[in-house]
Amino acid sequence: MRHVHELMDGAIADLYAEHGLPDYRPRYSPVVRTLVEQGPLPIRDLAAAIGVTHSAASQTVVQMRRSGFVTMEKGSDARHRIVHLTGRARAALPLIEAEWAATERAVRELDAELPVPLEQLMTATLDALRRRDFRARIGDVSA
Repeated sequence: MRHVHELMDGAIADLYAEHGLPDYRPRYSPVVRTLVEQGPLPIRDLAAAIGVTHSAASQTVVQMRRSGFVTMEKGSDARHRIVHLTGRARAALPLIEAEWAATERAVRELDAELPVPLEQLMTATLDALRRRDFRARIGDVSA
């Protein structure tokens, strides 16, 4: 699974580099798209919107801030940081949207070649692991 993800993500990252954004990572796109749709958000809400942990969203936002795609401002509560898109991210929106659409088409094409669509397989795998996690499936290895 990791290798498939690396192959797909690497191809998308290469596309961004070819278009002058070598520091843009594919995992930034859900953040950008959510902020465009919903406006500035606290990291907690952003994490929930894109379906990742608070820690994962925070790490991604830190990387995006270093590359100039987002800024963070204090919220009304000092514990909350509000994530905002920068002009650099907004300028990249046409490319980000075009890549997103092209990726969706490529996934549909890939799905047509597979015995089971990738999303269906991943969803079924996640459902099975929610019913019984992988650690329980491994069992006691000292036996």
